[in-house]
Amino acid sequence: KGWTTLENAPIYEDMLIKEVFPTVKKNGVDGLEKVSISTKKNIDEMEFFLVLQFDSLKSVKKFAGENYETAYIPENAKEVLKRYDKTAEHYEFKGELIL
Repeated sequence: KGWTTLENAPIYEDMLIKEVFPTVKKNGVDGLEKVSISTKKNIDEMEFFLVLQFDSLKSVKKFAGENYETAYIPENAKEVLKRYDKTAEHYEFKGELIL
């Protein structure tokens, strides 16, 4: 999760879509299958909740390194975020229902 000012929210979202994740793919992280971006508007800030779906833990480690429980926050993203979670949580994907 990361939080921005309301003014920086569109900048951060655009950065994620046009810079951060295309760069990740370009750098050879083939196991990244999907990125979901969700937001929640609070009184004076925007909360971003990102879910990255990888094909394996090996791909997560290729993306984030051996310290993969440390959140991956690029330097340019840090410039527009007010704060962010320092750690990343990892879950095993079991499936999804499309109803």
